[in-house]
Amino acid sequence: MAKVKTAFFCSSCGTQFSKWLGQCTSCKQWNTIVEEVVQKEEKVAWQTKSSTGMKRASKPLLINEIDSTQEIRMNTLDQELNRILGGGIVPGSMILLGGEPGIGKSTLLLQLSLKLPYKVLYVSGEESQKQIKMRAERINPNNNSCYILTETNTQNIFKQVEEVEPDILIIDSIQTLHTDYIEASAGSISQIKETTAELIKFAKETSTPVILIGHITKDGNIAGPKILEHMVDTVLQFEGDRNHVYRILRALKNRFGSTAELGIYEMLGSGLREVSNPSEILLSNREEELSGTAIASTLEGMRPLMIEIQALVSTAVYGTPQRSATGYNLKRLNMILAVLEKRAGFRLGMKDVFLNVTGGITVDDPAIDLAVVASILSSNEDEAISKDICFAGEVGLSGEIRPVNRVDQRIQEAEKLGFAKIFVSKYNKITYQSKNIKVVLVSKIEELVSALF
Repeated sequence: MAKVKTAFFCSSCGTQFSKWLGQCTSCKQWNTIVEEVVQKEEKVAWQTKSSTGMKRASKPLLINEIDSTQEIRMNTLDQELNRILGGGIVPGSMILLGGEPGIGKSTLLLQLSLKLPYKVLYVSGEESQKQIKMRAERINPNNNSCYILTETNTQNIFKQVEEVEPDILIIDSIQTLHTDYIEASAGSISQIKETTAELIKFAKETSTPVILIGHITKDGNIAGPKILEHMVDTVLQFEGDRNHVYRILRALKNRFGSTAELGIYEMLGSGLREVSNPSEILLSNREEELSGTAIASTLEGMRPLMIEIQALVSTAVYGTPQRSATGYNLKRLNMILAVLEKRAGFRLGMKDVFLNVTGGITVDDPAIDLAVVASILSSNEDEAISKDICFAGEVGLSGEIRPVNRVDQRIQEAEKLGFAKIFVSKYNKITYQSKNIKVVLVSKIEELVSALF
């Protein structure tokens, strides 16, 4: 019997050490180094059926000699996912999908497997084939190109891959897989690294895209070493509240597209429905006008969104006033309150201010500053802003309204949704002409206040 070898790994960054240390010398984290059993054997590289004899090493090529023709992407027939990935799935790519337990990761990928016009092998290490069949019957029962395999050993998975020869491989989840080359429990750092490396080798040599589901920790990070996210090509995050029906899909890393895009789904009994017009869920259908509410025009990637900003300003009961923001940067809220106090003369220093972006999304676009100012002043004066008014502008420290990018696209989206008036900075260069929406140009907060109240 071979001697059992052990090594020490950092659970944060995956660095290997010969002995235990209190602090990782690579990522400087404390108490993250754990001991694991490592029993290495002679590895058999992934071999395609066509490869015979000795494998030739790759040769260096001049950059001008490399074929630069555009790679044909695989259409997922899901417009939200296509846009987030940059136009579809790139052959040979590795995609990692993370999210809270019960948020709908398995449902999303099973629905994708049943919808794709390609041969898909869906490997599950968490559910039986009958359990997956029960869910598939709710989503799309008449599919003849999706194969279901319940297996956790990578060597057995590759044997089935050789027989089925799928166009896309889906693994649910990477934390359940284990390889025979390492004697460690499934889900450990060494197993996650080794199984992911085997799958990457398979994906690159066969040009078969592999989609992995990854569990996350209580901190919201994908479980396992951070190197897992460096190894894959795309990292997707599936977010949302299990008490609500809407889910948000965003890219944290994407080697083949933008990371600024956003996809919104609605969880139904028959699966996930694509929400093509997100403004329908981000704007409340209120009949009566209420103070403290303003509509902002924002952008997520290439997509314009209309979101509702709610503010509540009240007299502080205790000595220190409270400042609270949901879906908005609290430090930026404090900056805007200081600008209103200093430049516009509003006495907000001894008042509680609460701010909320409806729909459960977090917005970083500075163009919603103007709507934040309008909602705060509306709540402070207890005067409602008309439902057909929206805002797009950044607020500077001297109280000026600064221009925002792609203002024409924001105006078009506001016009499409039936808004009658939009406030923007007068320093914006506007080329879009419309008779259905009035564009109000403002340069300072004082002009906004006189126009609204």
